[in-house]
Amino acid sequence: MAGAATSVLPLPDLVSSVFVFPQESQTAHVQVTAKLKQPLDNFTVCLRSFTDLSRPYSLFSYATKKQSNEILLFKPRPGHYELHVGNKPLFFTVPTSLGESEHVCVSWESSTGIVGFWFNGKPWPRKGLQKGYMVGVPASIVLGQDQDSFGGDFEAKQSFVGEISSVYMWDTGISNSGVVLAMYDNPEQAPIFGWRNFPYKIVGEVYLKP
Repeated sequence: MAGAATSVLPLPDLVSSVFVFPQESQTAHVQVTAKLKQPLDNFTVCLRSFTDLSRPYSLFSYATKKQSNEILLFKPRPGHYELHVGNKPLFFTVPTSLGESEHVCVSWESSTGIVGFWFNGKPWPRKGLQKGYMVGVPASIVLGQDQDSFGGDFEAKQSFVGEISSVYMWDTGISNSGVVLAMYDNPEQAPIFGWRNFPYKIVGEVYLKP
């Protein structure tokens, strides 16, 4: 029909798929191509990872031009997670689970600074940081590398090797039941981006596999 709006292809549904990062690399990563328009005074990030790395590695890196560690989900060693907000870190201790995938969710709210952390669906004691902070935009969001500048400055020794899946981000908090639903790729509220309609670009040697 003349004058009809151009159709936009739906984003891919990645349920039953994983990103495989096959080897240590200074370049390989997945860019999340969602465009956030408003600064965040709340957020939740959930994802599943599967690796046998014992060295430090980055899972989820959200950088702005002012702050490379605006949001960073990082694993310094087995049994430990770090969440950075505005370059301030918070630490969580978890069981080591070699040979099993790990699902984590983190949430943060500016009004109190309270951080929620869930490991394999189970809530951990809440902590806090960066009360009153605002997470900036525009953002460069990367899986599998730690951005030391906007969109780059990766270090191979902090790169992820293994599998990442079920990645979600919301501009709200999340309930305990919401975490469990996200674990099974059935989120109760629409995310900014999520595994069922995931906007991404692979850079370097990363593969999307069943």
